[in-house]
Amino acid sequence: MVTILKRGISKKTWQNRINHLKMRRKLDAYKYCGILKINMDPVTIQNALRDEWN
Repeated sequence: MVTILKRGISKKTWQNRINHLKMRRKLDAYKYCGILKINMDPVTIQNALRDEWN
């Protein structure tokens, strides 16, 4: 997300934009750990995907 702060904006507007950034939730990546169940070696899968591009 990009927030543009220009010269001449009021202090109240500046504070509102900064507070809006602080309120954003962060991604909890640990929630998704171990969800994907695969039967192949991850390196084999990665090599197969890379071979599709060539």
